[in-house]
Amino acid sequence: MTSAIRVLLADDEDLIRAALAALLDLEPDLTVVAQAADGRTAVDSALAHRPDVAVVDLEMPGLDGFGVTTELARLLPDCAVVILTGHGRPAHLPRALTAGARGFLPKGSPAGALADVIRRVHAGGRYVDPALAADALSIPPCPLTPRELETLRLAEYGAPVAVVARRAHLSTGTVRNYLASAVQKLGADSRAEAVRIARDNGWL
Repeated sequence: MTSAIRVLLADDEDLIRAALAALLDLEPDLTVVAQAADGRTAVDSALAHRPDVAVVDLEMPGLDGFGVTTELARLLPDCAVVILTGHGRPAHLPRALTAGARGFLPKGSPAGALADVIRRVHAGGRYVDPALAADALSIPPCPLTPRELETLRLAEYGAPVAVVARRAHLSTGTVRNYLASAVQKLGADSRAEAVRIARDNGWL
């Protein structure tokens, strides 16, 4: 008899995580071996329990789904990662695949779909939600340079220019120039709006 596929579930919403666990445990060939409520715990649990597949929510505190996927690809490459998203922005798809995810689907998918995706990625395949894949083809290219993106990312949570400059090892004048250029290129009225536009498009 083939052993069951060992699954880790990571989602910061307790009700969703419990519901997914209950649904997956109804499948005779799947068993949930660990659950986590945040990204860092997800990585630690994966290292402790060695699941075959990790099902990871995109938006979690501490370490988001992209971060968890990147960490598991490095630390536990035999564990296939499926990312679930409640806010399926098309630009998230290429980031997920680049991070190493083998599956990407919305939380609103039919109950049996997740189990099928788990089986598929465990067998070495991939799965991307068709609607998200089609939308991803229309993503505009990022108009910002790598340095502009880096300074915008460092300034994302309102960090002062001096702090951004120190973290980026740049002068304050150079940081101001990069940020002003990013705001102008994105057609934003402020740094905060530039961050929002870049994040909505999946560039940050």
